[in-house]
Amino acid sequence: MGLAVRNLSRWSLLVGVSNMAVLLIGAFFIFQTHRLCHGRIAFPALLVSLAAPIRLLVMLQTAFAQEAAAALILQDSNDLFTRLRRRAMYKKWLCWSRSSAILTVLQFLFALYLVLDSTRHFSSSNHCLLDSPLNRTALFAFIILVSFVAILQCFTGSDVIKWRSFYETHDHAWKCHYSEVFDHGIRETLCCLGRFNYMSTAEEDEVYSVARLLGDLVAYRASGTGHLELLAALALLQNHGISTESYEGSMEAPEMRIREAEALHKFAEAAYTGPLLDVGRNPCVFPCAWLYRQGILSPWTRNRRPVLDGDNWWRGHAAAFLKYVNLPPEVLRQGRVSQVKCQAAYFVVVLHHLQSVVIAIRGTETPEDLITDGLGKECSLSVNDLAGLINSNYIHYDIKKNVVSSFPHYGHSGIAEAARELFMQIEGNPERPDSESYGLLSKLLGFGCECFGYNVRIVGHSLGGAIAALLGLQLYNRYPNLHVYSYGPLPCLDLVVAKACSEFVTSIIFGNEFSSRLSVGSVMRLRAAAITSLSQDPKADSAVIFRLARRFLYLSKYQRNNTNAENESELQSGTIKDDINHQMHRSQCETYNEGSIEQDNQTIKGGLGISNYGEYMSFDSEDCLNNEHEECSLWSDARARDHSVGIDNAKFTNAFAKDARSINDPVSQFIETVPDSENPSSNDPPELYLPGSVIHIVLEKQTSQSDLKTLWRMQERGKCYKAYIADRESFKDIIVSPSMFLDHLPWRCHDALRKILKAQTAEDQVTVPHII
Repeated sequence: MGLAVRNLSRWSLLVGVSNMAVLLIGAFFIFQTHRLCHGRIAFPALLVSLAAPIRLLVMLQTAFAQEAAAALILQDSNDLFTRLRRRAMYKKWLCWSRSSAILTVLQFLFALYLVLDSTRHFSSSNHCLLDSPLNRTALFAFIILVSFVAILQCFTGSDVIKWRSFYETHDHAWKCHYSEVFDHGIRETLCCLGRFNYMSTAEEDEVYSVARLLGDLVAYRASGTGHLELLAALALLQNHGISTESYEGSMEAPEMRIREAEALHKFAEAAYTGPLLDVGRNPCVFPCAWLYRQGILSPWTRNRRPVLDGDNWWRGHAAAFLKYVNLPPEVLRQGRVSQVKCQAAYFVVVLHHLQSVVIAIRGTETPEDLITDGLGKECSLSVNDLAGLINSNYIHYDIKKNVVSSFPHYGHSGIAEAARELFMQIEGNPERPDSESYGLLSKLLGFGCECFGYNVRIVGHSLGGAIAALLGLQLYNRYPNLHVYSYGPLPCLDLVVAKACSEFVTSIIFGNEFSSRLSVGSVMRLRAAAITSLSQDPKADSAVIFRLARRFLYLSKYQRNNTNAENESELQSGTIKDDINHQMHRSQCETYNEGSIEQDNQTIKGGLGISNYGEYMSFDSEDCLNNEHEECSLWSDARARDHSVGIDNAKFTNAFAKDARSINDPVSQFIETVPDSENPSSNDPPELYLPGSVIHIVLEKQTSQSDLKTLWRMQERGKCYKAYIADRESFKDIIVSPSMFLDHLPWRCHDALRKILKAQTAEDQVTVPHII
């Protein structure tokens, strides 16, 4: 692949020609100074003139490295050797690019030095070079040229060749390119934060997976449009006045759930033992607030604090957690704050006065947590992951049958891996899903143990809430008194499993928070909504709209790399279903035959206050473990909905009905390729949903404006909220609003829960005297 002039960027040509002019004119002034000033040399002009050829040399080397990296990208190979060569070539290109950036800074400083030195000579007007008017004019022009080059290079970047001249519209090339860019960027950021091991990793680790996903999302560059145009389209979405879904006539959330969720929220919030919690609450004095929470001012209490895995020497994370929940040290039995790949930070608390064991899981706080969030591609869930549903005697038979018959099931890969690792931490390594365990929970909650008969509550915010839900799926068959409260979790389960765990998992969503709507499918639909928003804006440039349409055409289908693996997965999933159904049938027959056992089970259920559970079962899942699959059969449930993006697809289609008749119209092609939930395709990514029963907290709107006294009282009390039972499918798409990030702050949800309970208490106090 030859280095042609047509492949060079226009700005690079301008910078190269300008530096060549600086070199020639600078050499002339150095010669003139040496001739007219008795052998003296103009030192500032010498620095500027020497920097110009060095910059040209670095630009040339950068161009060669850039060309070699692009050539490896276009090979379209994913073997390990090619990836290692590509990574090495990208490192070489980055090295030359950064050398160019350093030279840009030096040339700017040299130009500033030249300007200051020349100003001194002009003011004195006795310099030997300024005797001639021609020399003065030439020097003035040279100073302007050097200043122009120094400023120009600050805005042109280090790329010499246009990437588009190599990649053109090849979607795969752009994906690989941005995967490498994100991979190097993430690794270097982690290295700057002290995680040096990520720089030496050669295999496909979590960073590589996250970078590949980000590369897929940014591959719209294949159509020739930039990042700023997409940001402009997203800004247009916000201007449509999107509001939350109307809940008129909907069922309000049970007060018992709201009360318990409010009481346990402090544990999910206290799990943020790092400085992140204090940065949000005390942005100006957060270092002091964090050190105070860490107990740095009371080191004599160190020995009374529990020892946590990964804590600092003064046991500050344990102190921060206990100080926030205002509990004595003896209640904190176990925990971890260290972060290694997909390992979640957690705290196990025993509350004897409430007869409960609380497991608090921390949300996103460290770079490793961000990597776990970024592993958003789907993964298949094994039988062990769903043991709490399949092997539990407290789940209705029809629900279990639906879960078993619809295998394979999917979940968020990063969250699923973190939940599996956390299960090993607190429950040990049981040989089978229904076998005896020797972990911490078993020692606390086992028969005759300290906390026998206590309730188990698992709580977490954001990433921690999603991990808590998947951990509950593994523990519910062992601890039927378990309930999970997930505050602002990420979508992490497929629709069948998300509905099946509604008995013991509650997801609480506040306002328009983005995390509960963030998934690969929602991001793809948000890009689809961007072109619709541009098309409805009368000031939008039609050329931009068409380019955006062509851009999204490349990303409308989810490409699969191995068709044979898909067919093999379908065969394996069929085997799993057959094995599980066989085990269910055998277990059901045993239940009917053993009448005494069934009678004992009914006695136990009656003692626990359980009724109307229909038929129960428990089966051996060992045969299913050998058939665990890696690939999955994918489906799509990805139509953009009006309530989430504020766009009416029917209006958009009518507005472009005339233009869509042309077969070459990219807008009409784009409309045809938007995923349809009514006609799912096996080539589209599976949709992930919020786990369990979903409670949505929304700001209460005043519909009546005539009662000014009531309105004034509402304003005096502040904002009022309501909590409703919501449909999980209404959280499939991202809402672009000013509060989408602020609503995710944990204390805003906690404050709303308090106001809801306070309003209910006030209503009860008013209603009781009225009845009397």
